[in-house]
Amino acid sequence: MTDPIRLSKRLAEQLGCSRREAELYIEGGWVKVDGKVIEAPFFKIGSQQIELLPGATATEVPPVTLLLHKPAGQPTATDPADAQRQLSSAEHWAGDGARIAPRARHLARQTALLPLEPDVSGLVLFSQQREVIRKLADPRGKLEQEYVVEVAGEPEEGGLALLAKGIGHRGKILPKAKASWQSETRLRIVVHAPRPGDLRQLCEAIGLQMLSCKRIRIGRLSMAKLPVGEWRFLGEHERF
Repeated sequence: MTDPIRLSKRLAEQLGCSRREAELYIEGGWVKVDGKVIEAPFFKIGSQQIELLPGATATEVPPVTLLLHKPAGQPTATDPADAQRQLSSAEHWAGDGARIAPRARHLARQTALLPLEPDVSGLVLFSQQREVIRKLADPRGKLEQEYVVEVAGEPEEGGLALLAKGIGHRGKILPKAKASWQSETRLRIVVHAPRPGDLRQLCEAIGLQMLSCKRIRIGRLSMAKLPVGEWRFLGEHERF
C-alpha cells in the first residue's frame, strides 16, 4: 500500500512538472482520479489512477463576480465559507450566458457585497475581483438600487412626493427615494445605499405596511430572469 499523498505532488511526479503547474491543472478541472474530476490540489490519493484530460493547460482560474437571486428568509452569507455553501455548483443557473464552466475555485473566498436583510429577497453580489470590491465598497460611489415592494394599507396623500424630497420617521432621516405604483399593492422604489430597515420605514412613513421586498437592480446591473436561489457569472461586458 502506498501512503496517501497530495494529488498535486503525485501529479507533479507523474508529469515531471512543477508542483504549481500541477495545482493549476487540478484547479482548472483537467485532472481525473479513477474517472472523477477532482479540483482540490490537497486531495489525498493512494494508488488510484490519475488522468490528465486532453487539451489541459496550466493556467490560473481568473477571479469572478457572481450574481445570486437570494430567497427571502435566508441571510446573505458574509463569511467566505458560508458563501461557498450558498453558491454551490448545483445552484448555477442553466441559462447563464457567460459560457464559463463553474469550478470550485470560483466559489472559494468570495466577498459578499451590498448584503440584503434576511427577509428581503433579490439580487446579491459576490466577488473575488479587487476592482469590483473596491467600487462597491467605496462610500463615494453609492450605486442606485431598485426594489419591488408589496405593501398594504392606505398611503398618505402626496406620500410618494414626500419620499422624493426626503422624509423623517421615528427620529431618523431616511434616504430620498423615487417611488411609483406598479399596481394597487406594489411599489417600485429606487434609492441610493439604503441601510437595514430603510425600505420598511420608508413605507411606514407614508402609512403603508411592507409585506415583502425584492431588490431587482444594482446600478445598471439587473437581476432579470435569474431564478430564485440560483446564481450566474457577471458577464464580460456587464457594467455597474
